[in-house]
Amino acid sequence: MPRSVRRANPITFVLAGLVALGFLYFVLTPGSKPPPVVASRQSKHNSPATNPLSPPTAPFQKGPTKSNGQRIPPPVVHYHLNNLTATSDPIANQETVLILTPLARFYSGYWENLSRLSYPHHLIALGFIIPKTKEGNAATTALQDAIKETQEGPQPKRFASITILRQDFDPPIQSQDEAERHKMENQKVRRSAMSRARNSLLFTTIGPSTAWVLWLDADIVESPPSLIQDLASHDKPVIVPNCFQRYTDDAGKAAVRPYDYNSWQDSEIAAEIARKMSPEEILLEGYAEMATYRLLMAQKGEQGGDPKTIMPLDGVGGTALLVKAEVHRDGAMFPAFAFYHLMETEGFAKMARRLGWSCWGLPNYFVYHYNEK
Repeated sequence: MPRSVRRANPITFVLAGLVALGFLYFVLTPGSKPPPVVASRQSKHNSPATNPLSPPTAPFQKGPTKSNGQRIPPPVVHYHLNNLTATSDPIANQETVLILTPLARFYSGYWENLSRLSYPHHLIALGFIIPKTKEGNAATTALQDAIKETQEGPQPKRFASITILRQDFDPPIQSQDEAERHKMENQKVRRSAMSRARNSLLFTTIGPSTAWVLWLDADIVESPPSLIQDLASHDKPVIVPNCFQRYTDDAGKAAVRPYDYNSWQDSEIAAEIARKMSPEEILLEGYAEMATYRLLMAQKGEQGGDPKTIMPLDGVGGTALLVKAEVHRDGAMFPAFAFYHLMETEGFAKMARRLGWSCWGLPNYFVYHYNEK
């Protein structure tokens, strides 16, 4: 009898049926619930972001679960960075802005000024980095109180997301008093620490949808509400307004004076000083002991002048600095070391320019620094 038509053994059919039933049971039966996992402190802080505007410090994950209680796997999210814009009309193009602030002291005027910004708050993410000191602890408490009030208030006033980082290294100088901060002998270690803090804050919070980064110092207590739109309207990769300070003069009258001297055009004298320096030495601006004779934007400001007047810069200050996120993504950060004899924001400007980006300043557009006196 040919092999193909031989009568099959009944046991074969029974075994085949059992295999088929087992396969169907495996496919159709819901999976058992995974064993409970005790959440650690770290995993709690790494809980997935529920808002795509949130910084991508954890995977974006949608909330719904299957009927059997299993969590739906997180989606693969595609971001086409070539389609991300940073234009002169950021509101019309719904461009997200990340405002970053290294914060050692909390000033209510800073938060009030920030809250008055007219840029749509649902397009603004905030990021803070605070030192782990007694003063930093107090600042954190005050900041969280202000955040709670704002984020529980009217919807248009709420910000899209807020991140608070605690510095993972000790500050080089314990006092944050203005006089102590500005001592010449403190500048290199202070600016190195500030660079590390800025870089930590930037690298942790910048997201794939971030179009602009606004660096705003914690002691900027007054600016036009339209600050973001006004700076972005010039469509420059890096742009900075003039930072002044209000004070009472000897006659008892209200007056203003330049505050930030880190926005400048270079000079041959400064270049010559740099050529004579060792690789680890840095140039400093605003000190009589190191006269660079640079053209300082602070000295070009005219109260009542055209706020749209613009000038190219070689160095920038960071009191209110607007940067296209693409500049940071290209690798421009804040050197914590001597970079062409520059550090922090001035070193950032040099790095941005080495990468092919230009830096600009608005001498007649003013923001105002807190006055401790």
